[in-house]
Amino acid sequence: MIEPHAPAPPGSPPPWSAPGGPGGPARLPVRPGTGRFLVLAGVFVCAACGLVYELELVALASYLMGDSVTQASVVLSVMVFAMGIGSLAAKRLRGLAAAGFGAVEATLALVGGCSAMALYAVFAWTGDWGGVWASGPRCLLVAFSLATGLLIGAEVPLLMELIQRIRRQDAGGAVADLFAADYVGALVGGLAFPFLLLPFLGQLTGALLTGAVNAVVGGALVLGLFRRDLTRRARWLLLLANGLVLAILASAAVLVDDFERAARQAMYGRDVRVALRTGVQEVVLAGGTHGRPLALFLDGRLRVSGSDELRYHEALVHPAMTGSHARVLILGGGDGLAAREVLRHPGVDRVDVIELDAEVVRLARTDPGLSALNRHAYGDPRVHVTVQDAFGWLRGASPAAYDVVVSDLPDPGITASTKLYSQEFYGLARRVLAPGGRLVVHAGPVAGGPRVYWTVDATLRAAGFRTAPYGTAGFRTAPYGTGGRRAGSAVGPDRTPADRSRAPRDWGFVLAARTEPRPRLDPDGPRPRILTDASLAADARTVRETRIAGLPASTLVHPRY
Repeated sequence: MIEPHAPAPPGSPPPWSAPGGPGGPARLPVRPGTGRFLVLAGVFVCAACGLVYELELVALASYLMGDSVTQASVVLSVMVFAMGIGSLAAKRLRGLAAAGFGAVEATLALVGGCSAMALYAVFAWTGDWGGVWASGPRCLLVAFSLATGLLIGAEVPLLMELIQRIRRQDAGGAVADLFAADYVGALVGGLAFPFLLLPFLGQLTGALLTGAVNAVVGGALVLGLFRRDLTRRARWLLLLANGLVLAILASAAVLVDDFERAARQAMYGRDVRVALRTGVQEVVLAGGTHGRPLALFLDGRLRVSGSDELRYHEALVHPAMTGSHARVLILGGGDGLAAREVLRHPGVDRVDVIELDAEVVRLARTDPGLSALNRHAYGDPRVHVTVQDAFGWLRGASPAAYDVVVSDLPDPGITASTKLYSQEFYGLARRVLAPGGRLVVHAGPVAGGPRVYWTVDATLRAAGFRTAPYGTAGFRTAPYGTGGRRAGSAVGPDRTPADRSRAPRDWGFVLAARTEPRPRLDPDGPRPRILTDASLAADARTVRETRIAGLPASTLVHPRY
């Protein structure tokens, strides 16, 4: 049982500090030079951990909620603001610098280490994917950013007090030493996250390990170097707090695989067969066997739904194949489904597929469900795959090499995809088209995103494509689409909102060429199983009715999506 403390006389040090009080020289178990080095080493490690927490929140939020620019802006701006508030609040703890720093680090280790699991859990089990910022995952993201920033901001004033108590020096010199260690630590943490933690441990385990390192270093620094500044009671409380934090983090690390499986089932259903993290994205395959429709998710977004992908891929490929089509280029489309439709046309001599993720291609070749769906397209000797970014590949491609270019890429709403919907990208695609060649672009849902869709059209026209004369005189375009999309099935970044009535129900495409294209079927080609000339014409009329005129083109330096 802990003895109660007698009331302290006026001017005496607080009960958390040992006699001798704050402000005086610290009574260290090592020489001052060694103590100063250890404090700066602690600053280095804590700064690295702090930056890992920031990057973890940005990466997970971008993966779960899309639009990486928005998520990064929210996390970093809220965190930097909170750091300022935390620094001001920590001024009141300068008299309790050792105890305050120990408490801050234990709390930061718990909050930062568990942030990824908590955010993932709320996202997986609430299913709240609506577009408003009042949704659960987004509120939690702001809350963790705020809490992490407050705690990181509180570190610097407390560390400054501790380092000055070891050996007094001018304020400028102390700040320079402290910030040098802090910035170098941030560099190491910033490099460790993408090159070590993320590829080898994953987002959840990486955050938990970072929290454990943070707790050990913070606790060891205070209890090992400044223990004489603490009362016996403070030492035991701090030791107990750090032990509890480490126990929570260790328990979470042991259960992380079971947790991830359960969360994945909550997000994707119970038919998940393949789940892997590639160097590019997370790939999940569900269903596709025993009569269950296949679903392919890339970074949490439904990219292929076996129940309605045929409607999408027929509309994407067949109108563009009307005309010469001996040489075909597919940008994206690593699942092999666009190649499947291309290969149905007689007269195809070569199909080049440019896909960024080699693992998607491997699954399309070897997975029984996906390879059956694409009819083993990659087994055809006419199909050649290049694993490369489509933009970079086009820059080095031979001019006038292809009769048809099929752009089967994620929606421009994903920040990483905006360059693949830019005027510069379409200029490169135009360069590889043979005279009379055609380019078809998946441009996202028309009814659910008309401004994005017509921005794609405006960008194509700005890139110099001539298009068929529809609508008002002088305004030339060849838009079309297809309806019948199942609620919640998404090709691109769009998720099912909480209100399913607002889910996208169509796909939009734009056909562009040097000559005069019209979205129609090749009379000498194969008959699609769903698409008809009548449905193409009807859907094209519906799409033209949504036209938004006067939209500017999207460029690399000024994306409009």
